[in-house]
Amino acid sequence: MFYTSTRDKSIKVTASQAIAQGISEEGGLFVPCELPQFDAEKINSMVGMSYIDRAKTVLKEFLTDFSEDELNYCVEGAYSAEKFSSKAVAPTVKIDGNKNILELWHGPTCAFKDMALQLLPYLMTVSAKKTADGKTIVILVATSGDTGKAALEGFKDVDNTKILVFYPVDGVSPMQKLQMTTQEGNNVSVCAINGNFDDAQSAVKSIFTNDAIKKQLAEKNMMFSSANSINWGRLVPQIVYYFSTYCDMISLGNIKLGDKMNVVVPTGNFGNILAGFYAKQMGLPIKTLICASNSNNVLTDFLTTGTYDRNRDFYTTTSPSMDILISSNLERLLYHMSGEDDKLVADLMNKLSKEGKYTVSEELIKKIQSTFDAGFTSEKDVDETIKNHFEKYNYLCDTHTAVAVRVYDEYVKRTGDDIPTVIDSTASPYKFSKSVLTAVLDGKTPELDEFDMVDKLNEITGAEVPTPLASLKDKKVRFNNVCNKEDMSEMVFSLLEL
Repeated sequence: MFYTSTRDKSIKVTASQAIAQGISEEGGLFVPCELPQFDAEKINSMVGMSYIDRAKTVLKEFLTDFSEDELNYCVEGAYSAEKFSSKAVAPTVKIDGNKNILELWHGPTCAFKDMALQLLPYLMTVSAKKTADGKTIVILVATSGDTGKAALEGFKDVDNTKILVFYPVDGVSPMQKLQMTTQEGNNVSVCAINGNFDDAQSAVKSIFTNDAIKKQLAEKNMMFSSANSINWGRLVPQIVYYFSTYCDMISLGNIKLGDKMNVVVPTGNFGNILAGFYAKQMGLPIKTLICASNSNNVLTDFLTTGTYDRNRDFYTTTSPSMDILISSNLERLLYHMSGEDDKLVADLMNKLSKEGKYTVSEELIKKIQSTFDAGFTSEKDVDETIKNHFEKYNYLCDTHTAVAVRVYDEYVKRTGDDIPTVIDSTASPYKFSKSVLTAVLDGKTPELDEFDMVDKLNEITGAEVPTPLASLKDKKVRFNNVCNKEDMSEMVFSLLEL
């Protein structure tokens, strides 16, 4: 299988080239030239498999330049029992009726990013040996909270790599910040920026495509790559868990082979839900992909009107991983849905960069709407959903999952479409203990420090505290760097000691 760029489809690279490089030279994102097809017989063969074997079944179709031994090394290393607290890796939990939760947060950093970022370092290592042997790969990451820690944990002390993570100084939860600033490893660095996630992401993209900076790195035998979902190696592992949850839904007796299900995803950068789109295009029986947003509802507006406009107020919410106004992976969807029109995509992305907005044709948005629905919810409704869901089902949601639950409940009321549904749960509630505890206590925030709040939430709800979060209490802070968004390129060289 070969990969091309969303902005220049004359480009053709292998999977290992796409993963090692991260982003195409002209700024486009790598996408597969074709998608493998999974029929009912193939899906049925996966039902009795472990998560590791399901991952191998899906990934071998995309990583065709990886040997069987290389693929086994990557997948078995990523999803080992030592790293994931659930034997199922990503278990599907039946809540009530046709409502099910896909728990994607049983990895070492207690967020769904682990599902990809435990695998990516293995993919990167194998890819680099094939395409960039001898070079040190500098992983450059912008994070709204979860990607940063998951990438740091995945890449710590990996040979021939360095990882630099930038996060918005006031845009992550206290637990997320502590996870990053206490990170162990000799090849890791962390820096806050005075700005929001979009500022960090835009700066990272501009550094990636800056020829002068790339030349300076090359002189030191280094090259950039990405652990954000702009990297295909970050996105492809996420396709696996949609096939896995469908198999689990069959095993739970919620559906029969061939039945359709809906999928609801709390969405910021559009990567998680895009993985669901790829699974659907590959033959997985998904009816509708429901895109759930918080108050930063730029995606809801686009999916309902066809106009993408980031020229709007930015809100810092209790679901910070979704506080995003530039959803990078939407570019990939536009490429596929427009009939692989690279010129159109390049034009739209240029308009977004220069004017902050673009509008697609009525034909294109109608085609997108045939697969996607969308909704958003307020902070007040998120709190109400956490409280009500716990009281009704004894199930504790984090703030991001609560956004998806609320949008799904409103979707069912609006459409009557209540077929079996999987809602992505993207983080442990203890990553956002203050917000979740306040919601459970009906708006009353106790005067407690972060870890006392964790204990109080555990006392009230009985929900288990993940070991990786509990163990942060006594860890020493290593990183206190802060810079302005305009100074990120200088900070990169400083952190690399160049």
